[in-house]
Amino acid sequence: MFSDNLSEALEKLKLASTDSATDSVESCLDCLLKALAKNHTEASMKIQEMGVLPLLPTLLNPQSSCTPKVANIIAEVAKNGEVRFPSPSTQDNPDFLCSHSSVLLFYTFFLSHPFYEGRSAVDLAGGAQIVAEHIKSLYQNTEPENEKLLTVFCGMLMNYSNDNDSLQAQLINMGVIPTLVKLLGIHSHNTALTEMCLIAFGNLAELESSKEQFASTNIAEELVRLFQKQTEHEKKEMIFEVLAPLAENDVIKLQLVEAGLVECLLEVVAQTVDGEREEDIAQLKTASDLMVLLLLGDESMQKLFEGGKGSVFQRVLSWIPSHNHQLQLAGALAIANFARNDGNCIHMVDTGIVQKLLELLDRHVEEGNVTVQHAALSALRNLAIPVVNKSKMLSAGVADVVLKFLQSEMPPVQFKLLGTLRMLIDTQAEAADQLGTNGKLVERLVEWCEAKDHAGVMGESNRLLSALIRHSKSKEVVRTVIQGGGVKHLVTMATSEHMIMQNEALVALGLIAGLDLGKSEKDFVGASLVSVLHKLLSDERSAPEIKYNSMILICAVMGSEPLHKEVQSLAFIDVVSKLRAHENKTVSHQASLTEQRLTAQS
Repeated sequence: MFSDNLSEALEKLKLASTDSATDSVESCLDCLLKALAKNHTEASMKIQEMGVLPLLPTLLNPQSSCTPKVANIIAEVAKNGEVRFPSPSTQDNPDFLCSHSSVLLFYTFFLSHPFYEGRSAVDLAGGAQIVAEHIKSLYQNTEPENEKLLTVFCGMLMNYSNDNDSLQAQLINMGVIPTLVKLLGIHSHNTALTEMCLIAFGNLAELESSKEQFASTNIAEELVRLFQKQTEHEKKEMIFEVLAPLAENDVIKLQLVEAGLVECLLEVVAQTVDGEREEDIAQLKTASDLMVLLLLGDESMQKLFEGGKGSVFQRVLSWIPSHNHQLQLAGALAIANFARNDGNCIHMVDTGIVQKLLELLDRHVEEGNVTVQHAALSALRNLAIPVVNKSKMLSAGVADVVLKFLQSEMPPVQFKLLGTLRMLIDTQAEAADQLGTNGKLVERLVEWCEAKDHAGVMGESNRLLSALIRHSKSKEVVRTVIQGGGVKHLVTMATSEHMIMQNEALVALGLIAGLDLGKSEKDFVGASLVSVLHKLLSDERSAPEIKYNSMILICAVMGSEPLHKEVQSLAFIDVVSKLRAHENKTVSHQASLTEQRLTAQS
């Protein structure tokens, strides 16, 4: 019966629209509105199937009493995302568009409809500019009809800017962001309008150029105020989706901290930490992740650290011994972010944070949560940077705990493990000696030096191998590296594109040659060390330090007969003699000494 009545009304509307019989048209429109109210999906699809959609724009006339009903029908049908609308006629009068609210509503639905395919034509006609100007002129009006119109406008901006960088940039250049922020503050009581506004924010915030505009508004205060009012998970998630991209900007990070977002996040964590529902788990992750993101800004991080006495800092510390893996992860990452300057690092080590991190790592040797392992190692690596912390952390047993993860097959964990050990042994001869004579560690380092699929792990392995030699200056460490097959990797490291790695390799190779040339001779020959040094000295792009250390190494290997022969065959004297005129005095002086040595032993 429902379908029959609707079909009959649609057929009558087709006929009535041709003879402009207002009474007949109006009764048909009433029937359509009732049908939409009763069964929206079926009625809207039926209206499309019967071919009535193209007729509706022709019934929009500012003098007709039918116009509001037609606009209302279009608005209702447009809510069905499966309905495909025809484009508005190019004959439509733009003045009419701007002067009649019902018709304006109609056109805006065309722009906001997800399947509207004429968006490029609207773009060319300046449709977005028209809508942006209307938002600017109407945003202060809180009347219900006006709020309905603003909701549709924001919906248009939402769809217009979705996944389209050029259109997002166009809207940003029009200055819609400050207006939308003001609109959010005035109409925060209107759920539908607020939601449309938030989604539009989320789209626009994807573009880096939007951040500066957002930072010039009070968006942080408005979002935090809105968040504090929410009780539903979905509404909080919607605000989180705007906060996350905005919080990537350091200025906005600080604004969010000052607006009280951190307190909101800590409250969410407290409410959801023991929850087992999916939405609790999702909110806990989102809130703790956002907390860590806020700490990536130097100013926001320091404000929350408060000399190590801040309540926020103390709350985050309590996450580390938590039973919840997400909180453990966030707590460790937060410590890593707090540990970004020497003062903070020294304070944290002095107040016992290292022990909390070691206990956390011990819990995850068996449990094996890779993200927690990676985060805790990141924190320890950062804490180990200040010189005064190294001996304290070594005494606390950090190296022993870190070595428990030596068998990890996860590159992120391997990378942080290597970095932590390298930071710990810097200037610490005893620790470098102890670790450098650990056969299992050296064996693993040599294995990772060949990890071509993981450049970071390969680079850190080479650097740690070099560091063990450079900081221990120990013959036993040199022999362990030689026996483990590490020499050839250090020779390869000397050809790195990174000058610091080249230099570290050359210094380590110089120590190997100086401490045990006899046992390293075969490996030097096999790795073509002399040829590598010749290239480094001949290359004009080589830094002064590289040239200097290459010459030191040439002198060191001259005591080996096979290496001596290679030096002579490559005519090193010619290359070295040219370096006597080098602008760097240290290089030119070493060139003179090296030339004398080569000449004497030729």
